[in-house]
Amino acid sequence: MTRSLTLQAEAFPLERPFRISRGIKTCAEVVTVTLSQGDLTGRGEGIPYPRYRESIGETIAAIEAQRGLLESGAGRTDLLAAMPPGAARNAVDCALWDLELRLAGSSIGAALGLADAAGPLATALTVGLDEPERMAHAASALAQVPLIKVKVDRSNPMAQLRAVREAAPSPRLIVDPNESWTMAELAGLQELLVELRVDCLEQPLPAGDDRALEGFASAVPIAADESIHTAADLADLPGGYSIVNVKLDKTGGLTAALELAEAAKARGLSVMTGCMISTSLSIAPALAFAKAVGSDLVDLDGPLWLAADRAGGVGESGGFLLPPQPGFWGGANPMQMG
Repeated sequence: MTRSLTLQAEAFPLERPFRISRGIKTCAEVVTVTLSQGDLTGRGEGIPYPRYRESIGETIAAIEAQRGLLESGAGRTDLLAAMPPGAARNAVDCALWDLELRLAGSSIGAALGLADAAGPLATALTVGLDEPERMAHAASALAQVPLIKVKVDRSNPMAQLRAVREAAPSPRLIVDPNESWTMAELAGLQELLVELRVDCLEQPLPAGDDRALEGFASAVPIAADESIHTAADLADLPGGYSIVNVKLDKTGGLTAALELAEAAKARGLSVMTGCMISTSLSIAPALAFAKAVGSDLVDLDGPLWLAADRAGGVGESGGFLLPPQPGFWGGANPMQMG
């Protein structure tokens, strides 16, 4: 059994800038992996993230280092031992899932036991960090969707959040400071979070400085994002978190994401499914994951920020994510999409 590995760095411009507390993104830079065996090909995508000291060049180099292993027929279990978690392993793991399912004539829905693999799923739609009045304008366009995620920083979160809630009084809210708050700010904003009916506060404190959450009785559930990557991190996760945000680029693929979800639930933690700004090739396996584990919160709007996504990718209607076309990713149909 021989395989062929192909790597490609690709850039997908955004339709509008995406701003969080750490900076502004105008383009999704991805590494695309294809693994071919015979006339069938599996694809996967990784998003190198500077916050985790990843780059396009380093991600490609990490995958190239495993070329011999991959082209000789290594499977996903071999990959877990050979590569650390991160964007590089995610791209390869998802390509292996796709290829293995196509070779077996199966589908991701069948493999994960999904009763409704082709159905829509409610996803958060993001209001990026901006001046409060501009955030209100963005939120007004989302006033009828089920779930909004709001990016804030420490400059004026009270005004930012009030502006969004006034413009969109009905949707559930996830608030994401992206590690920018202090413990004093977190404590001081508790009443506001309750008043605005916030469902989840995501990673308010910097990872590594979040031990202060131990014993803190937050008025709203707090989700760990930057503080949790794989199941191995659960043992050191500070108390105070009740939700873990699982992203395939952090876990290093769908295989490890499923392990993390199982381990987190065993500890009584809820699961949120998140993503980077990416194309639908990243979102297709994440969408299957969210359905398989019964994710309590879903935040998979990454491709919706792109000026143009990959052909055949996911869609969105009224805050519900629509699965990609058959054959896009996840086996079953041997058709290859562009």
